Amino acid sequence: MESKSKKKVFIEGPISSSFIAQAIAKHSTKKEIGAHSIFLGQVRQDNIDGNQVVAIEYTAYQTMAEEQIHQIRETAFEKYPLTCLHIYHSLGRVDAGDICLFVFTSSKHRQAATEACTYLVERIKKEVAVWGKEIFENETYQWKQND
Repeated sequence: MESKSKKKVFIEGPISSSFIAQAIAKHSTKKEIGAHSIFLGQVRQDNIDGNQVVAIEYTAYQTMAEEQIHQIRETAFEKYPLTCLHIYHSLGRVDAGDICLFVFTSSKHRQAATEACTYLVERIKKEVAVWGKEIFENETYQWKQND
């Protein structure tokens, strides 16, 4: 199979709803597509040991992470009959409630799109060199105090 070109993966800050909407709208001209599957990862406002998470600061070893994602994409295209496949991950601070991961698959049929989307998310979470550090409410408050 022909290798796909490497794509831009990282976005500074949260992934906006307008970015997601534009990505979906761009596919309306591709009339061979019959199904899309979308995964949106959102930062949870967890409570850990009495401390509330207000954001996550994402970092990555970008060169390695981009290569890992490229290889995962290649495998997904070999494994599933996909028309399109897009992956975007946040870097930097993403507040609770905001989107940090956007995986978008397209295919002629829904089964391939949904199975590929799940496959991609699982591999990204397990294998890609991206890390998140929780920022807690009390840390944010102290940081603002020192501003």
